[in-house]
Amino acid sequence: MSITDPPHPHHTVTAIVVSHDGSRWLGETLEALLRQTRPADRIVGVDNGSRDGSAALLAGAFGPRAVLSLPRSTGFGEAVAEVLDRLGPDDGQEWIWLLHDDCAPDSHALQTLLRAADQDPKAAVLGPKLRDWLDRRLLLEVGVTVDRTGRRDTGLEAREYDQGQYDGVRDVLSVSTAGMLIRRDVWEEVGGLDPALPLFRDDLDLCWRVRSAGYRVLNVTRAVAWHAEAAARRRRRITVSGDHPRRLDRRNAMFVVMANLPFRPLLLALIRNMVGSLLRTALFLAAKQPAAALDEFLAFGSVFGHPARMLRARRARAAGREQSYGTVRRLLTPPGAGWRRLADRVRSYLAGTGFVESAGRHHAVAARQEDGEELLTDVGVTQRVFTNPGVLLFLALTLVTLAAERSLFGGARLGGGALVPVIGGASDLWDLYREEYHQTGLGSDAWAPPYVAVLAVLAGLLFGKTWLAVSLLLLGCVPLAGLSAYAATRSMIPGRWTRVWLAASYALLPVATGAVAAGRLGTAVVLVLLPLYAALATRVLTGERRRARRAAWCLGLLLAVGTAFVPLVHPLTAVLGALAALAFPRRGAAVSMVVAFTVPVVLLLPWLVQTAADPGRLLLEAGLHQPSLVETGLPARSLLLLSPGGPGMPPLWVTGGLVAACLAASLTRRNRLAVAVGWGVTLFGLLVAILVSRTQVTPVGGGVAAPAWPGVPLAFAATGMLVVAALTADRIAEFRAAGGPRRVAALGVVLVAFSTPLLAAGMWIAEGADGPLRGTVRDVVPALAAANSTGGERTLVLRGTEDGLLYTVLRGRTPIVGEADIPVPDGPRERVRLAAAGLVSGRGGDDARVLAAHGVRFVVLAAPVDPRISGALDSQPALARMSLSRAVGVWRLTQPVTVPAAPPGDPWHGRRLWGQAVLVIVVVALAAPGSRSDGREPVPQERPVPVRKPVTR
Repeated sequence: MSITDPPHPHHTVTAIVVSHDGSRWLGETLEALLRQTRPADRIVGVDNGSRDGSAALLAGAFGPRAVLSLPRSTGFGEAVAEVLDRLGPDDGQEWIWLLHDDCAPDSHALQTLLRAADQDPKAAVLGPKLRDWLDRRLLLEVGVTVDRTGRRDTGLEAREYDQGQYDGVRDVLSVSTAGMLIRRDVWEEVGGLDPALPLFRDDLDLCWRVRSAGYRVLNVTRAVAWHAEAAARRRRRITVSGDHPRRLDRRNAMFVVMANLPFRPLLLALIRNMVGSLLRTALFLAAKQPAAALDEFLAFGSVFGHPARMLRARRARAAGREQSYGTVRRLLTPPGAGWRRLADRVRSYLAGTGFVESAGRHHAVAARQEDGEELLTDVGVTQRVFTNPGVLLFLALTLVTLAAERSLFGGARLGGGALVPVIGGASDLWDLYREEYHQTGLGSDAWAPPYVAVLAVLAGLLFGKTWLAVSLLLLGCVPLAGLSAYAATRSMIPGRWTRVWLAASYALLPVATGAVAAGRLGTAVVLVLLPLYAALATRVLTGERRRARRAAWCLGLLLAVGTAFVPLVHPLTAVLGALAALAFPRRGAAVSMVVAFTVPVVLLLPWLVQTAADPGRLLLEAGLHQPSLVETGLPARSLLLLSPGGPGMPPLWVTGGLVAACLAASLTRRNRLAVAVGWGVTLFGLLVAILVSRTQVTPVGGGVAAPAWPGVPLAFAATGMLVVAALTADRIAEFRAAGGPRRVAALGVVLVAFSTPLLAAGMWIAEGADGPLRGTVRDVVPALAAANSTGGERTLVLRGTEDGLLYTVLRGRTPIVGEADIPVPDGPRERVRLAAAGLVSGRGGDDARVLAAHGVRFVVLAAPVDPRISGALDSQPALARMSLSRAVGVWRLTQPVTVPAAPPGDPWHGRRLWGQAVLVIVVVALAAPGSRSDGREPVPQERPVPVRKPVTR
């Protein structure tokens, strides 16, 4: 090899350029190397079997005697070691400058690195700031760290530009071998790059061993290099390993961490890697990346399946490992950042649905402590919480909710209104949903409502707590609806603060406060899902075909959830979807719409057929249907001002500002088509609300017929109004900027529009959740009756109201959520109704014999106790009073009671349940957003880089 004499005796720099099929970048790299203001003393090129002319470029720059040719399977570390073995040591302090063929250093890079080395005698490894090859302002690395599972962390946000924010000499865990400057004596001391890591993470392993030996690793940001990351970005074929690059990277990451951690941290890291690999495998499968999931699984197996290799590596790295860990620990990814990374990964997963922005990388910065050491601290979460309008809106709505619902927290049992007292756990809900024959009440072989399964899944995720699941959906529906509306309108409504107003106004609608006050769990769930329906339907109609079809499956899945709670959701959305498909004809959109509205029908069979057989049940929702919760003869002005009536309603003038703002928005001439669609949805919702509020419906278990509650149709109408107003917000901004009367008019519209969420929040806080919902409710079955009930004996609960006598048959305990929605056969129900009426009217013992034949042992008179009814029951010779107070009365039948036996079960019931489970899994898989197969950020399209002939010397 031809080597020039060193011009600087204090430092001798040997530059080594390793190439492998990198001719498209190599010319610029060589030119940058030969133009250094502080030239390298010795320069050697190594070509690992290139087939694109890279070897000729190296020979043209350095001369053929200064170029070493090696096989294509040679790794980067092996190539550098081969060069150093042939060169032999140099007198004085020698530095090795490593360069990839796709890394072009700035002309002052080497001089800057050496100057930094002179200022710190303990510095053994120094690296430049790396920027992107194509977008020269884009930061790639200012040092690298990892967490204890080996996840690489640059401390940069996605596509973060260099504005000098990281300038300075930074103490880091590792720097890249692209531009790495390392003392040769330290290289020899630690053994150089590990040949077992031919690609990926070899630099991390080397720098970790350097730190274990007592030296420092620095990133010098005044030294700059531009890196194409050709191997990591799959811009060229990798031939040093037969494994997929993703698998190789993950395997090496775990290997380096496991080999370099001390024993105690290693034990925790073993558990973290086992659990983390399982979670990542599941996430890859959910994101439709089976190849990535397989790579993750095989990478884990290749590390932990060869314990002997791991033990040898740990023995080789044992020197100084324990002593240096205190410093290394401060440079690892900070504790807790792994959770933020998981949140970012989930957020990135959800970004595939279009509801949230893409997640960035973990943001970590170096903060200097009192002892002069630098500690990586995570500031990304705090910054995002206090700067993201959506998060601020969610927090504000949560505070409003806590203040308004203050009377509902801390109680023993939530219930009242349409909500039965919440008892039991997730296992009880699953038992109810799987039963072939329900012994509750008078007994029924009908299908349990599918919302029971939805609650069971959510309760299972919340440690089996049904009360927590119900509280989250019902009491938390206002902040959840606000967050849903803000996220779902990201691609539809311009301006984040316009979306904040829309989301706040939507979340604080009278429908929401009324749902909470009356315990309407179904309306609360639909209120959260409705903005997602709108966003997904928009994507189905306007998106690219593959994304539109995936959105259709997702829409169908969420429609199935909403329909399970409120059956009216499906026909409402189906009509709107059909009209939208006709208004926006697009190839494939009709098929996607058919998919979206077929999925709920398929998933909810045969319950949906059972419900459709009684059309009145389509107007009911999850929970009890009580006449006292519905306002009879609801005036038209109430519906026009989006107030569905019933408990928890604010004054009508609270929503007047919203309606006025929507009418003012209609006067503008922009977005006419969108405004027309919005008003179409509004009018459709109002029309359905009028029909629902004037239709008499009989409860599932029998009772007094009463109008249905029009809350869900009014939520549809309000959504249309809000979209109309939000789409014209840019016009209001132009009026404000114009000055004069237009400015005054614009300010007036803004004040009127903002009056709705502010007044609604204020009124809700002042009045509280005023309604029949309570934080503590009594058991429906008194303890005296429950304690004496044996063998499945039933209890008849009577309640006198202004509308007549209400009755319920219970089986020895308070019903769990969903049991009240199971229909009872008409024959037994009618016979028991007549018998209950006969007891109250004072008829003879035939009525008692009917009750006894249906297993009724106890008769309970619920509060408020009517003296006339209690007197009639006392007069019955077939009844013996057990207890009577102002709160409750209990009587026992004196004659023998026959508990009806359960009929034979349906042998197909279990198979249908398994089929339903399989269908749900299939739909979830089809609805799940996919992502890029390599899991990396998108790379700009490569532009041809002209290769200039390098300067020779």
